[in-house]
Amino acid sequence: MYSVKKLRSATAFALLIAVMALFLSAPAHYAAVLLDGISLWAVCILPTTFPFLILTALMTETRCFSALSRRISRPMGALYALPGRAGGALLLALLSGYPVGARLTADLSRSGALSQKECFRLACLSSTSGPVFLVGTVGGVMFGSTKAGWILFFSHILAVWGSSLLLRGRGGGRTQPPARQENRSLYDILSQAILSILCVGGLICLFYCLADMLQRILPCLSELPPLAQGALTGLVEMTAGCRALSAAASPLSLPLAAALITLGGACILCQEMTFLSPVGIKLLPFLAVKAGQAVLAFALCLALSLWLL
Repeated sequence: MYSVKKLRSATAFALLIAVMALFLSAPAHYAAVLLDGISLWAVCILPTTFPFLILTALMTETRCFSALSRRISRPMGALYALPGRAGGALLLALLSGYPVGARLTADLSRSGALSQKECFRLACLSSTSGPVFLVGTVGGVMFGSTKAGWILFFSHILAVWGSSLLLRGRGGGRTQPPARQENRSLYDILSQAILSILCVGGLICLFYCLADMLQRILPCLSELPPLAQGALTGLVEMTAGCRALSAAASPLSLPLAAALITLGGACILCQEMTFLSPVGIKLLPFLAVKAGQAVLAFALCLALSLWLL
């Protein structure tokens, strides 16, 4: 066991050295790539995510949020074997996207409102992209069609929510009663939102640069069809992959974008795991569920696009 840990540590260290060497081999080029990544974050992610990080945090402090959670406790329990407060978190995650869903899941777990198995189910269920990003950014801006954006949205949500029904057999039973949470100050809410969105932006820039490095290391990737290039880019950084797929102009571009959005890619997974790892969510089981959801999203989006577009 100790040797395995040493091997992992040595491998991670070697990869970091390799990335540093690549950056130093062409600093001007990668500085420009990082600026492009910052622009992608500032234009596509920041306007649609940052306001919702603040608003959702404020909403969770209100009595109305608690009342709404209680009202949907029965359907949440019947469908997903989750407590009522998980339903409120799910609705906010649906509006706001991946980081909010992961953060709210972690907050509920820390408060004692979820058992470990319930936390995993909610993490998989609330791992969704918001409608503003899907319909406005990916559909309207990248694919030039709000109808395509709505197809993406419904394919994505149906895949995540439908597949999560299969997870309700993983058990439940809270091990401790929910702890009473003190209301946070506006300063605390703003500070957490700013740190969260900066973390998201940093990860997007990092993985955007890593995707470019991968193409330079493996020049054969540039010879692949545009559709394959977009899909591979999206496995590293989802937003850049969707942009590349939209330029490929293929009937499979939209379904592949739906799969990438549902899976999230390495960048989104890292964003989510920054919140979920501290509360005990393991990467491999979570990734396995996300992969199944991505396959289902691809099939649903392909069927809907052939029917409606």
